[in-house]
Amino acid sequence: MLTIDRATHDAIVAHARRDHPDEACGIVAGPEGSDRPERLVEMVNAAGSPTFYEFDSTELLQLYKEMWDRDEEPVVVYHSHTATEAYPSRTDIGLASEPGAHYVLVSTRETGNNDGPVEFRSYRIVDGEVTEEPVEIVEQLPARSAV
Repeated sequence: MLTIDRATHDAIVAHARRDHPDEACGIVAGPEGSDRPERLVEMVNAAGSPTFYEFDSTELLQLYKEMWDRDEEPVVVYHSHTATEAYPSRTDIGLASEPGAHYVLVSTRETGNNDGPVEFRSYRIVDGEVTEEPVEIVEQLPARSAV
């Protein structure tokens, strides 16, 4: 199950709406091994496409360096679909390279840039196998336990 705070959920949805009709993409980093999506990083869709997303390689490398320095890892990898349901495409499945991450898809096909409901779904993608998981939206993440 993906547990995500409302502010992060709403920021991902806002990013998807803002970039519509192009796909939006980004990562939510969290402390290594914690499964806590804490730090939203909106990325540029280098493809600039309504049907495909691609992280900018320089921007992605910089983000990974930051995460390594901060003992973080990608907890959520997200992108939007602008004309189809929030389900990973064959291309999405092929690009899924973080077996521990939650892959979130937001579909803006019904409302585009406007307010209204969107599909917000999460998946685990490991070795090409897609498994949908429940999403729990909480007002804030529970306090971190002492280590």
